[in-house]
Amino acid sequence: MMMSRYAALLTDYCLRVVPGERVLIRSTPLALPLVEAVHAAVIQNGGIPVVQLSTSQLDKQTIESDRPEVWLTSSQFYRTAVDQFQCILTISAPENSRTLASSDPAILSRHSLAQGDVKKRFMARSGTGELKWCLCLYPTPSLAQDAQMGTAEFETFVFDACGLFEMDPVGYWLGVSRSQQVIVDQLNQSKQIRYASDDMDISFSVDGRRWINSDGRRNMPSGEVFTSPVESSVNGHIRFNFPVIYQGIEMTNTRFEVVDGKIEKWSATSGQTALDGLMAQPGARYFGEVAIGTNTKIQRHIKNILFDEKIGGTIHMAIGASYPETGGKNESPIHLDFIAEMRISGQIYADGTLIYEKGQFLAPFCLDRG
Repeated sequence: MMMSRYAALLTDYCLRVVPGERVLIRSTPLALPLVEAVHAAVIQNGGIPVVQLSTSQLDKQTIESDRPEVWLTSSQFYRTAVDQFQCILTISAPENSRTLASSDPAILSRHSLAQGDVKKRFMARSGTGELKWCLCLYPTPSLAQDAQMGTAEFETFVFDACGLFEMDPVGYWLGVSRSQQVIVDQLNQSKQIRYASDDMDISFSVDGRRWINSDGRRNMPSGEVFTSPVESSVNGHIRFNFPVIYQGIEMTNTRFEVVDGKIEKWSATSGQTALDGLMAQPGARYFGEVAIGTNTKIQRHIKNILFDEKIGGTIHMAIGASYPETGGKNESPIHLDFIAEMRISGQIYADGTLIYEKGQFLAPFCLDRG
């Protein structure tokens, strides 16, 4: 029953599959109950589903191969889908979320660079609306362990964050969309934003950029508003006090010092080598996204970026690639979010006016989910 509700939400609301559209469904064998339910829902909608399954170990073998033809051939079908399909659904369901934790960061960087062209094509087609996509999660024991929950508890947490216990999940997300549009409309009248707290004081221009209402279409769950800063305008310092896992490696207490858009100094309490590798990637020392998390159903971090960046009362900033629909221009083979707490001492200013304090928007930005 729950898989059918989940599949209907993904197919009808997130991807909006219509007859004749080709839909790539990517995951691991652990997510077969959801994969099968989505497959059936796509067919019912008149779409053409294609399933691509892999495993954490297979991905590791591919990434660590010293033969470029292995990387490129293994991803050829995905490249074709990015170039030609109308929808891509990625269901994260790792057997082991830390499979790549012991991999050489240089090898991981090499693989990211090799995928730069497909990432650029993905962003371009997404920006024009030619490609509809969504990232979601299937609860696995590995992810439950990361979240420090039992498997059943974690499953409930995931389904609740997606609104699947609501009487009408689609109606719930339509309500989220309406309430967040109030924020977006106000932010789109602003030119300069400042994030401030005990751990940060960082400002940036959003003049000419467009704030986006992330209402569950591309991420499920969602609950954020985001844009891309003017690339050369970011100045200040920030500590991201939520851990971020990238390719199985955990980075904690990441600190950035930024001058005229460029990250000049960076550090992490753990994961410094991985962070150094990230900073060596093209475009990674500039920000591609700035955002505010609004999902009040998510109130704790679980070491999974899909959920953690949506925590109501947090902000996040992503290094690397911009989303073209925001007007951002930064290009990079990576896009990685770093998250900071705002519920204790956080403030956000728009054109010098306080609009947000301690995790809450102030009038006229207030959320109204009625």
